[in-house]
Amino acid sequence: MTRLPLPSMTPVSLSRRVVAGALMVVMIGGSPVAAWAQAKPAAPAAASAPAPAAPVAPGKAVAPTQIGATDSKDIVPVGDLSSIPAPTLAARAWVSIDVNSGQVLAASNPDQQVEPASLTKIMTAYVVFNALDEKRITLDQQVPVSEHAWRTGGSRMFIEPRKPVTVEELLQGVIVQSGNDASVALAEAVGGSETAFAALMNQEAERLGMKGTHFMNATGLPDPQHMTTVRDLATIATHLITDHPDYFHFYKQKSFTYNKISQSNRNRLLWADPSVDGMKTGHTDSAGFCLVATALRGDRRVLTVLVGTDSESTRAEESLKILNWSFQNFDTVKLFDKAQPGLDARVWEGKVETVKLGPPAPVWIAVPRGRTADVKPVAERTDPLVAPLEKGQKVGTLRLTLDNKTLRVEPLVVQEPVERAGFFGRMVDTVKRWFN
Repeated sequence: MTRLPLPSMTPVSLSRRVVAGALMVVMIGGSPVAAWAQAKPAAPAAASAPAPAAPVAPGKAVAPTQIGATDSKDIVPVGDLSSIPAPTLAARAWVSIDVNSGQVLAASNPDQQVEPASLTKIMTAYVVFNALDEKRITLDQQVPVSEHAWRTGGSRMFIEPRKPVTVEELLQGVIVQSGNDASVALAEAVGGSETAFAALMNQEAERLGMKGTHFMNATGLPDPQHMTTVRDLATIATHLITDHPDYFHFYKQKSFTYNKISQSNRNRLLWADPSVDGMKTGHTDSAGFCLVATALRGDRRVLTVLVGTDSESTRAEESLKILNWSFQNFDTVKLFDKAQPGLDARVWEGKVETVKLGPPAPVWIAVPRGRTADVKPVAERTDPLVAPLEKGQKVGTLRLTLDNKTLRVEPLVVQEPVERAGFFGRMVDTVKRWFN
């Protein structure tokens, strides 16, 4: 496959210039035809594929099925290519994610199974948010408090049987106060029982590709079978941010008062750094002190997951350390947006001579700071492209590489359908192909 160097560019201009660098111009019949650079043709793609996804607004992330997951086994964490190594963190396991692109910036033991403690409540909230979006419950709906919920130990919101409480209040009890009692009450409201709700949690975990995770409860209270990984926690946290933006504001709320008891959010970073707007703390004796933290600086969002530290102050300090490293040492750029929709490729035996090709959605990519000009696109596509072509039909792949290492792989799909030409048009193209 041919690697084409990109001209010098800034992060802002990369999305426009990367496309120009990926093309070569071939003169056919006196008119320029843009064609993908390639060393050899790819195998023909299937006749049809899902239509391209809707473009994403600037600053909005595209949540991957699983953070860092890919069909290409040679993709490397972009942090491996940074000249500034990741700091050493006093934690059992951790991961830093560029949320816009879904790329892993750096990690330590990301797939080691660990106890999630109250980080479990990220999935608890996600399942409740799903129920809200599906109109199965409402924010102002009153929830009965069972004796089981009332007696749940650990951190509490202090709900009481026969005392009115709404879904919205319970969500704040879960997210801000980390209330185990609130988690159980919501689980019973949505699933009928905490056991049934845990089944819903596991169903979502499977759907999102969280292969190292199994939930036994809605709270995170210790159970030998209640396990996860920091990579899986990053997956569910990223999906919550991108799938339920209307509810994400709860995570930056610094305090909540219920039953005349006011409790502060345990996430110290909400006070330490104004760019931090979430997300969730956790602690048990066996799990240690844990924190999922996320910050938005400009259009870039970074999310970190850190488990197994020895104190509240350590989890906050170490999380801020890796957040700052992630923002300071990487750029995130956007390719193939509405302003630059695709590339022209020659199509044969169609009613038109060219067709637009591109990824099915805008592509974000994270690169080490100052290395945007070194990103190289490597394209492989079906050749020749013969009509008819359907919108969304996959015809190849596009690799974005740095230092001959693959950072990202995206499908190439047809942007607009191309109908087959009539008999005369097909014969003319057949003759042209003989001389091409």
